[in-house]
Amino acid sequence: MPQEFSGVTVVVPANVYFDGKVTSRTIKFADGTTKTLGLMQPGEYEFGTDKPELMEITAGKLGVQLAGEMEWKEYNGGESFNVPGNSKFQVRASEVTDYVCSYLEG
Repeated sequence: MPQEFSGVTVVVPANVYFDGKVTSRTIKFADGTTKTLGLMQPGEYEFGTDKPELMEITAGKLGVQLAGEMEWKEYNGGESFNVPGNSKFQVRASEVTDYVCSYLEG
């Protein structure tokens, strides 16, 4: 996972969810791709997405239950998972968790 991104545009207003327990900033790349850099406080959250996503956990620990799956999977800093488009998914942050979300074509 990259430690920094060069040549990007940062959208100033933060994305704030769940009373500030999850926040992110949107960054845009010259090639038209978009990522968000986020931070989750410990807790359980449900997210929905229109586009497929790649979620990279940069620090912390996150339990994930994707739509249609019965079991939770655990991801630690340095690991990643894919989220299908047009779906909802559940997460459990057992500690402060830092992440990068890449929005994929699909």
